[in-house]
Amino acid sequence: MNSKSNGRLQVLIIGGGMITHDQILPSIYHLQRLGAVGPIRVCALNSPPLRDLAEEKMFRDAFPGQTFEPLPALSEPPERMFPELYREAIAALPPQNLVVVAVPDHFHYPVIREALEHNQHVLTVKPLVLKYAQAKELEELAHGKGLMVGVEYHKRFDRRALDARGLYRRGRFGEFRCGEAKLVEPYYYRHSNFQNWFTKENSDPFTYIGCHYVDLVYFITGLRPIEVAVRGVEGPFPNGTLGYMWSAGHVLWENGAILSVVNGLGYPDEGAGTNDQALCMFCEGVDKGAIIRHDDQFRGVSHGYTDRLSGAAFRFVSPDYFRLVPWEGDGLKPVGYGYDSIEANVQATLRVNAAGEGAAESEALAKRQQALDEIDRRGIIATPANSFINELVIEAARLSITQGGRHAVIDYKPAPAVRLRN
Repeated sequence: MNSKSNGRLQVLIIGGGMITHDQILPSIYHLQRLGAVGPIRVCALNSPPLRDLAEEKMFRDAFPGQTFEPLPALSEPPERMFPELYREAIAALPPQNLVVVAVPDHFHYPVIREALEHNQHVLTVKPLVLKYAQAKELEELAHGKGLMVGVEYHKRFDRRALDARGLYRRGRFGEFRCGEAKLVEPYYYRHSNFQNWFTKENSDPFTYIGCHYVDLVYFITGLRPIEVAVRGVEGPFPNGTLGYMWSAGHVLWENGAILSVVNGLGYPDEGAGTNDQALCMFCEGVDKGAIIRHDDQFRGVSHGYTDRLSGAAFRFVSPDYFRLVPWEGDGLKPVGYGYDSIEANVQATLRVNAAGEGAAESEALAKRQQALDEIDRRGIIATPANSFINELVIEAARLSITQGGRHAVIDYKPAPAVRLRN
């Protein structure tokens, strides 16, 4: 089999959970039928999530005739675990294809490093890793091999965010001074696989979902955060493990602006919104105030159903994030910024491969690196080189929340680092 399947990327998705079901796999399926993606494999810890994906009626209706190779096989007993199978799957993939990392936050680093060491491009769900030093290490490893690493901060591809970025950087809003963001996920997350990994020592709501809005403010304004304080509210999961169920954070930016960030796992399961999320940024111009306000929970569409297939009879609907809709081809196609983000990363990876096509290895490497530098410079797709502030913020947040909310400072010189404020 050709390493890039005649110009298409072979894709290995590691992780068969919620984000793979809701966004990643249907996006990759669509890119496969558009010719950008070749064979698809999905690797999980055991067979049950793979069976759920393989038997999902929505996928059969939306992508008739398309499927993936499950690792492990669906015939494996559900209780049998394969913790090292992802390593074998990565090793079996020809070089310069794509590994999609969709595992819990604290497993990102070893999986991404394994992929890069085997000369694979990477697309990972956010955050990249939990420490800046790891992000820097992965950046240098990937660039040295001419490999793409994209971080799937899909809110960057929301047209609202792209429009705000363009207007802000043309001076239309003046300067960001104070703001607030919130993202509260449904209560039922506590009954999911979260209770097996979303524990105090591994993550917290700010790290898991608050990072979306910290990245978004950076994406829009270009301002760097310099101090973080996060306080957590502990609680037990149904299996008895302890986690931070709620968090409240404050981020100080280099121009003195302040952003408050509220996160949690507790939105009512039968609430209209499925979650609660929004961003408000107050800005100042010359003797004028300005504002950027995004209501990301209610986008002007609401449905009242005759059934409860969506979890409740009445729902706010967000067609902007991810929906499967009728189109001119067979089945359904994905639309929204969730798909746009996956597509942009896949197309960027193909551009990197194409840059070195047909050249001798040393020249090919240099051309792939030039393509990577251009992606970094544009700053639309999040990469280790252009979004490392996120790892600094997360490292500071983890230091703060485990110290009862003490302020953690981000220093950028002489080298980026995090420390508790004296």
